[in-house]
Amino acid sequence: MALAAEFVLVDAALHDLKGFDCGKASLNDYLSRYAVRNSGLGLSRTWVLTEQAEHGKLPIAAYYTLASSTVAREELPEQNKSLPAYPVPVVLLARLGVSVHYQGQQLGAKTLVQALRTALELADRGLPALGVVLDVLDDAALRFYQHMGMFMPLTDQPQRLFVPMGTIRQLS
Repeated sequence: MALAAEFVLVDAALHDLKGFDCGKASLNDYLSRYAVRNSGLGLSRTWVLTEQAEHGKLPIAAYYTLASSTVAREELPEQNKSLPAYPVPVVLLARLGVSVHYQGQQLGAKTLVQALRTALELADRGLPALGVVLDVLDDAALRFYQHMGMFMPLTDQPQRLFVPMGTIRQLS
């Protein structure tokens, strides 16, 4: 099936949220139960890439969720003494999922790059953010992010990663 040309904000009236399956129950559950609600509450935003369909709600091929967050200066991989001693703003890549029908076809990398570009656009439009932070779901996801070659461990825990906005800017 053909995919839509771009990611759009999730809409329960248009998108088949319950039909999405990426093989990870927590990611499926988030999309079907919380993505729209959290967006309405102003807690996060979720973007989806859909399949084209002639009727009914559009099946989702991939999605990502971004939110605002902060990290302590001491947690950053590159200590910057010019940063304030209090927490600094970042964009949190809260969720990223690819339908089992599209896994192994580079859609994960495309989704990640789009999520990072969206974070950069938000920062360029005024959202203060030093970089993007994400918490890795499992070892398979960690290998995926490490393969991308731009993420650094944020703390002494390898499952929490960071990429500075300057690195993201080089993707464009």
